[in-house]
Amino acid sequence: LTSHSRRTASPPLNSSVRHPMPRLFTYCIPVDDGAAPNPYWGVCTLAICKPVIRRTAKIGDWVVGTGSTSAPSGDLSGKIVYAMEVSSVMSLAEYDEWTRNHRREKIPDLQSQDLHRRVGDSIYDFSCNPANQRPSVHNEGNRETDLGGKNVLLSMNFYYFGNRPLPLPPHLQRIIHQTQGHKVNANAALVAPFLKWFKSQNFERNCLRGTPDRLGEVAALLLEHAKIRCGCSIDAEKAPLC
Repeated sequence: LTSHSRRTASPPLNSSVRHPMPRLFTYCIPVDDGAAPNPYWGVCTLAICKPVIRRTAKIGDWVVGTGSTSAPSGDLSGKIVYAMEVSSVMSLAEYDEWTRNHRREKIPDLQSQDLHRRVGDSIYDFSCNPANQRPSVHNEGNRETDLGGKNVLLSMNFYYFGNRPLPLPPHLQRIIHQTQGHKVNANAALVAPFLKWFKSQNFERNCLRGTPDRLGEVAALLLEHAKIRCGCSIDAEKAPLC
């Protein structure tokens, strides 16, 4: 459990967007670098990537990310990297304002000594029109996908396993979606069995049990990218990864 997993000032709950019955969104995380999801500073957030999930998930739904076959720590397919119950849904503009006022640590700072600050996911500054993209894990090539998601999902009930993922039991293997995209409707009959099994594990919530597989690698590239921006390096070939 790290110091980055406990904070106060919870995000506001907007129950008007609660789904009548919880759904289970599952997908494969191709690159787990600490940005999507961003499990730090007491709130797990999904603010970039996965635009369809961000547009459609409601309060009370669950989002589960499983590992890839080619993670640095090995084949993590069929294992849970993180699971979160959606506690709040904000527009990207609302999230920008909220992080300015309550979670500035989630605004990326590429030159910070804290690697978690470098992979902050509040990457769009809506004080400008159109929104300005802050230096971050994404570049302009990601803008359409990021903004197309419209929303940010926030959780105060999350479980992050990272490079120490949790294997799924055989009867829940069908929730795995190993290719691009995600699975939700096909999971309908498995929501209750999944939640029963997962809750029976008695994990402490909002606890970081592992680290993102590629946090160190990506954070180093981001620092180099910051040096390029300020003219400290002439090696312009190194760009941030997603």
